Amino acid sequence: MRRDDIRNIVIIAHVDHGKTTLVDCLLRQSGQFRDTQLKGERILDSNDLERERGITILSKNIALPYRGVKINIIDTPGHADFGGEVERVVQMADGALVLVDAAEGPMPQTRFVLEKALEAGIKPIVVVNKVDRPDGRPTEALDEALELLADLGGEEQLDDVRYVYTSAKEGFATLDPATPGTDMRPLLDLLVDTLPGPEVDPDAPLQMLVTTLDWSEYVGRIAVGRIRAGTIEPNQTIQLHQANGSETTKIAGLYTFDNLGRTATDQATAGDIVAIEGLAEVEIGDTVAAVDNPNALPRLTVDEPTLEMVFSVNSSPLVGREGKYVTTRQLKGRLMKELERNVALRVEMVEGTEAYAVRGRGVLHLAILIETMRREGFELSVGKPRVIFKDVGGKTHEPFEVLNVEVPTDNMGPVMELVGLRRGQLEEMQQRGDYSLLRFLIPARGLIGLRTRLLNMTRGTAIIHNRFHSYQPVEGDVPRRSNGVLVSMVSGKAMPFALFALQERSDFFVGPGEEIYEGMIVGENARDNDMTVNPCREKKLTNMRASGSDENVILKPPRDLSLEAALEYIEDDELVEITPTKIRLRKIRLKENERRRSGRRMANA
Repeated sequence: MRRDDIRNIVIIAHVDHGKTTLVDCLLRQSGQFRDTQLKGERILDSNDLERERGITILSKNIALPYRGVKINIIDTPGHADFGGEVERVVQMADGALVLVDAAEGPMPQTRFVLEKALEAGIKPIVVVNKVDRPDGRPTEALDEALELLADLGGEEQLDDVRYVYTSAKEGFATLDPATPGTDMRPLLDLLVDTLPGPEVDPDAPLQMLVTTLDWSEYVGRIAVGRIRAGTIEPNQTIQLHQANGSETTKIAGLYTFDNLGRTATDQATAGDIVAIEGLAEVEIGDTVAAVDNPNALPRLTVDEPTLEMVFSVNSSPLVGREGKYVTTRQLKGRLMKELERNVALRVEMVEGTEAYAVRGRGVLHLAILIETMRREGFELSVGKPRVIFKDVGGKTHEPFEVLNVEVPTDNMGPVMELVGLRRGQLEEMQQRGDYSLLRFLIPARGLIGLRTRLLNMTRGTAIIHNRFHSYQPVEGDVPRRSNGVLVSMVSGKAMPFALFALQERSDFFVGPGEEIYEGMIVGENARDNDMTVNPCREKKLTNMRASGSDENVILKPPRDLSLEAALEYIEDDELVEITPTKIRLRKIRLKENERRRSGRRMANA
């Protein structure tokens, strides 16, 4: 049977197509909140990183009442690097709002998240958002979304797929893009009337798949999921089926989602999304079942990681000055804690060292983890990102990605040349006004460092997205960084006189007065070789002065590397040193003679 009093809905879309803004609009128009409860924009993006970057990283649950129906809404990430979040939460939904931008239409991550939803058997509603944009083309965007639905195997749904046009910014939904609406009711009506309630069996033994974990300092782990069958109550004894066996235990608190938070309840039944306290060792993918029910639900499966970085504690001479967590034990504890919630992550200790190989979906996936850790007070060193190879039928395979670049047509030639040098193959080219849309198939190795170069080449006008495609036989070599670096031979503070003497042949990563140590990378060389320099040299002072002999010291501003740019910039013999206040580049071996000996050993090997 199906429940008519509840709808479990997931909102899926490409990055920046307005998912979180649409949820904000529904919250404001629900009449369930005071104005003081809904301050600012992107209310669900509570994480500081989400607000700063304008992206959703963690899925969120809210619930709204409408026409006597409780609507559970799940906001999901739109970036493929956080696909682990998407793959988990679609398990809790029966319907999906597929959001597309009225000007851009379906984009790469629209395909990615819609594919995951259709695999889970979810019924979609197409929502064409931002119809108020001057460059909007809502009917064409709708046609492209329906074509995408057909391409992904949803042909049987095309006959009765429903759609609506919205402007989350202006706060209206309409069935006719030429006629602006007054509120969001057309969308809510469509949602209640056309999307199904959950298929339930309330009389069967209890079954619930744990799809998300929350954490509380007071009660520990909190398991979140949708009840598939049966009912559950606080203090009930249950069977917890895990990957390596099962155990009988008792739950403590039971909560359902209500508006922006959770509300304690005396009972929940099949179809409800609930949060359960008291399961100390629960993991994502576990099944909460009745004691007399030996059947566990299929465990969650997510796509395997494709990229690896080596994390180790900070070993520079400046260790401990800016952070409070600097030991291997603290680093290991933090990574193990991350594994509890981040199902797309893998962590293994590097044999013979105290470092950890951390595997994820992409540079952004791992960079968000690193950025979160540095804000918590960790100091760590991270090595160059490496793709993960597989042995398939006795041959080595590597991950390939679909790379989509939207670029002004004038810059199309240099973009195609640069991607071609990195083994990218052009698969499709489209014109849209003054812009060209290029789609490539490229080895994941070729993507490392490519984003920064494309943005520099196009003066920041390129829009770049990529997603995993498949594993294929290894291609040839990919060009490495074309420039060498300037490595400090001394420790001290950077002096303007020394930087001025060096700046004609380099770009600097440090400014005057910054603390520097031996082996730290202070700039990029204009040539392809590394050069050892003294950025702390001061001008010799004498009593002799001559008119015109002193130069004004005018320095170029140093290049400010973001965390992702720094990770993509380094080579195999370099590290990114990350602290709560600084991002520095360094050589693995700080002493010049050690680097030379290592170079000779590698040359003779």
